[in-house]
Amino acid sequence: MAKTRIGVLTSGGDCPGLNAVIRGVCRAADKLGWEVIGFRDGFEGLLPPGDYMPLDRKNTAGIMHLGGTILGTTNRGHFVAKAGSGSKAMINPEIMAKAKQTFHNLGLTALIVIGGDGSLSTALQLSENDIPVIGVPKTIDNDLEATAMTFGFDSAVACVADALDRLHTTATSHKRVMVLEVMGRHAGWIALYGGLSGGADIILIPEIPFDFEKIAAEVSRREKEGAKSTMIVVAEGASPKQGRPLRHSTASGEHRLGGIGDLVGREVAARTEKEVRTCILGHLQRGGAPTALDRILGTRFGVKAVQLIQDGKFGTMVSYQNYQTLDVPISHAVHRLRRVDPGGQMVQTARAVEISFGD
Repeated sequence: MAKTRIGVLTSGGDCPGLNAVIRGVCRAADKLGWEVIGFRDGFEGLLPPGDYMPLDRKNTAGIMHLGGTILGTTNRGHFVAKAGSGSKAMINPEIMAKAKQTFHNLGLTALIVIGGDGSLSTALQLSENDIPVIGVPKTIDNDLEATAMTFGFDSAVACVADALDRLHTTATSHKRVMVLEVMGRHAGWIALYGGLSGGADIILIPEIPFDFEKIAAEVSRREKEGAKSTMIVVAEGASPKQGRPLRHSTASGEHRLGGIGDLVGREVAARTEKEVRTCILGHLQRGGAPTALDRILGTRFGVKAVQLIQDGKFGTMVSYQNYQTLDVPISHAVHRLRRVDPGGQMVQTARAVEISFGD
């Protein structure tokens, strides 16, 4: 009797914890006597004849602490179905047919897709085309409505906190204002948690439009009260009142968020005559070793994905709720962003320790 064989792939932006998921999948599958193959470079590995590698206990040993993904990933190519703002991109039927052919040629029982909103949108389309799929949510932005937490988020927050720790010392030495731009397109979770844990004085997030005059007033107030520095954390998707998130064009013609940190820095300097320095954390938040929490969460997600295959619960996504790994339909997970509640407890906590949101 042939062994059960399953596939796994990582798609979209990389983040710490992906290898922990892959390892968790392989360990759980091995215990059941299953075979695992990993597709290289996301969904592109599904194109005939298939670009994949066998995965087992031996070649996934010692990978849990590694950042990135041993399988490679991409957010481009033939399978892009990004729809973060509500629009839905459909996969070319010919490409879908080729993916199904590869799936069947390899004798797979199911495919585990590890990715964010865009990748899960693609996974949903595969599921709707009779490919048994299990989704594993991945985003450092922590903005998927259907799960309370995603792996990679804690590592990104730790990176922000570490950066603020370092910036505090140089800012205090020179009595400067420091502006740290962090990731967060539609949701300010990284800025909020990172700023709170790193001792920021002002946090600017997409959910709370800010006013430059109020930011400047807060900087001036702090200086009058004897503060030697002011730390401002701004999410890349934050915007001033009556304004829009800043975008810039790349060589490929793609528009990306970014530049709000420089704008905040210039406006604060002009209004306060303080010396301001800006730092863009960028992809440092995606790199490096995962925190202990992300290693554990990634492992739990990988094990749960295998259990969902064993239970025949295809078309579902692993979900973390109330400290338990559960499952929800992928259709209930995509295109539903979980954003910071401006009146929620985390924002109230930040305000209680005199953090300003520039509003």
